[in-house]
Amino acid sequence: MLEEVLWSLRSACPIAPRLSPYADPVQEWVLDRLARLGLPLDGATRRRLERAGFARYAGRLYPDAGEPDLRTLATLFTWFFLVDDACDGPDRLAPEQIRALRAGALTLLREGPRWRHPGFGGPLRRLLVEAWREPRRRMPARWRSRFADAVAHHLDGTWREAVAKEAGRPPSVSEYVELRRATSAAYVSYPLVEFATGRTVPDAVYHHPLLRRIGELGNDLLSWYNDLASLDRDVATSGGHNLVLAVAAERGVPQETAVGLVADRWRDAMARFVVLRASVPSFGPTWDAAVTAHLDGVANAVRGTVDWTLESARYPVPDTP
Repeated sequence: MLEEVLWSLRSACPIAPRLSPYADPVQEWVLDRLARLGLPLDGATRRRLERAGFARYAGRLYPDAGEPDLRTLATLFTWFFLVDDACDGPDRLAPEQIRALRAGALTLLREGPRWRHPGFGGPLRRLLVEAWREPRRRMPARWRSRFADAVAHHLDGTWREAVAKEAGRPPSVSEYVELRRATSAAYVSYPLVEFATGRTVPDAVYHHPLLRRIGELGNDLLSWYNDLASLDRDVATSGGHNLVLAVAAERGVPQETAVGLVADRWRDAMARFVVLRASVPSFGPTWDAAVTAHLDGVANAVRGTVDWTLESARYPVPDTP
C-alpha cells in the first residue's frame, strides 16, 4: 500500500519535473572530491553515496545552474546529508555533540574559515569550507546572514529532535509538523535559489507573509512525502518522529490508516500550494523576475524531492509503480 500511495502522490503532483544536464557528471566529481578532502570512502561507502545521488537531488532543485555552481550546490547537499547521517544514524551524535557541531558550522559561515570551534573539525569541516567558498565570495552580506540563519534553524531542530529521542518523548502532530519544518532543511535550500539563478531577493520581499506561507507549504509537502517513504525505517529508529507515526498515535489508528490520512493531508496542502502560488501579486519590475525564480525554486524543491526519493537508493521504494 505504501508504495502505491507514493506513486499516486507523484502522479497527483502538478509541478513539472526538471533535472540539470550536469547532474550525473557532478555526482562523479563530488565523490572524487570527498576522497581528496579526507572522508573515509571505502568501496561500499562510495557505492552508497553514488546510489543515493545527492547531486541528482541538487540538479532537480536547481536545474538551470551552470556546472560549476551545481558542483557547489551538490557539495552543500552532500554535507547536509552526511550531517543528517551523523545526527540520526544508529551511532548518532549525542545532543551536546550536535550543539557543538552547530556552533562550529555557524562560526565558519558567519566569521569565515579562519575562525575555528573546538566541536567542529576534520573532513566535515573541510567539506563545508569547500562548499561555502564560492557563495561567501559572491553573495551579498544580507544573503549570507539569511543563509546562516536558515542553517542555525535547521541544526537547532536537529538538536531538539535528538533531545526528544534521548528522553523517549514522541511528539504530538502539531509539535512534529513544526519541528519537521526545521529538520527537513527546506528553508536552507530556498536561499540557494538566489545563488543558482543570480537573482537576489530583498529581505522585505523574501519574508513577505504570502511568500513565507508558500515556502512553509512547500516544506510540508516535501517533508511529509519523505516521511511516507522512510516510514519502514523510522518505525525502528525515529522515536515517533514521523508524521505517519504521530498521526497514528494521536488518533489511535493503525499505521495503514494513518498513511491514508497523511496522503490526504498532502493532497490538501498541494491544493493550497497551487492556489497561493497563483495568487502572488507583482512586486514591481525590479523584483518580479527574482520572485518568480524564488517561487519556481520552492516548487522545484517539492517536485525534486518526490522524484529523487523514488529514484534514490537512500529510500527502499520500488522503481516502478
